[in-house]
Amino acid sequence: MRTEIASLGEFGLIDRLTAGFSRQNPSTLTAAGDDAAVLDHGGRKTVVSTDILLEGIHFDLHYMPLKHLGYKSVAVNLSDIYAMNARPEQIVVGIAVSNRFSVEALDELYAGIRLACENYGVDLVGGDTSASNKGLLISVTAIGTATAEQLVYRHGARPGDVLCVTGDLGGAYVGLQLLEREKRLFLENPDIRPDLEDQTYILGRQLKPEARKDIVELFEQARLVPTAMIDVSDGLTSDLLHLCKASGVGALVEEALLPIHPDTYQQSLKFQVDPTTAALHGGEDYELLFTIAPGDVEKIRYMMDVKIIGEIVPAEDGVRLQSKGGNFYPLTAQGWAHF
Repeated sequence: MRTEIASLGEFGLIDRLTAGFSRQNPSTLTAAGDDAAVLDHGGRKTVVSTDILLEGIHFDLHYMPLKHLGYKSVAVNLSDIYAMNARPEQIVVGIAVSNRFSVEALDELYAGIRLACENYGVDLVGGDTSASNKGLLISVTAIGTATAEQLVYRHGARPGDVLCVTGDLGGAYVGLQLLEREKRLFLENPDIRPDLEDQTYILGRQLKPEARKDIVELFEQARLVPTAMIDVSDGLTSDLLHLCKASGVGALVEEALLPIHPDTYQQSLKFQVDPTTAALHGGEDYELLFTIAPGDVEKIRYMMDVKIIGEIVPAEDGVRLQSKGGNFYPLTAQGWAHF
């Protein structure tokens, strides 16, 4: 009997492949199932996360400059560490590259990696290189630390908690649609000049996302520890569902409170995409979605770039959206599918 990978999806596949593993070491506190693994080596906890970016699946070099790709490959990994309320300190980078790439091209890739290391204060401490039959593969492992009291998992949300998100949503998705449109036009007519409509903001959201180091620093300054947290990589709805499943709760999101940048809103309409749909399901925003106890609301009320978008409810109430018109709709995952 043959089971197609797509029938399980990314998280179903991970659950299946890791189901038979038992922990062999007391230093392993958390393994598969959160944004990062947590290891206890005495005192501070070690947090580890890894991601693979594969050409043709996660990035397209028709419009992704190699320097931007290097930066993004680091930022998206560090986002997982910040989603645990931890501080990244080191990265390990592995690449598999075909002979169509020159040394100078790899210099550009690593210039982006170096810039990200400088901006986020992390060290490149090792890695590996290998030949590839086709295209480029980048694997980054990020290593961070936190105290046990600082660490935030997906499973801590409780009914009554306030649901918050950083930044704004949907920009990376709309930026991708703009890039894909210009790519199609270029392939049809290589002499055509790209028309990116001066959309610097949404293009930046796709090509050079930033991990929310600043928010984790604000949490520390405010002495705030969220009850649960996850980064928005697959789309707000998809990642909210992961958080709710881990916590055994439901959620109510208010459409009127979803943060959408004006450029995202206008470009969505040009593409005949509902801006709310882009915000809920777009993916690759790398913002932080988190919950806080009701008593901590004053701590985030004046935080720059933090928005309250709803509340956590009992699991039997489900995960729903309250529209601007006052109607309720169940939220289902429609974001990025890995298989």
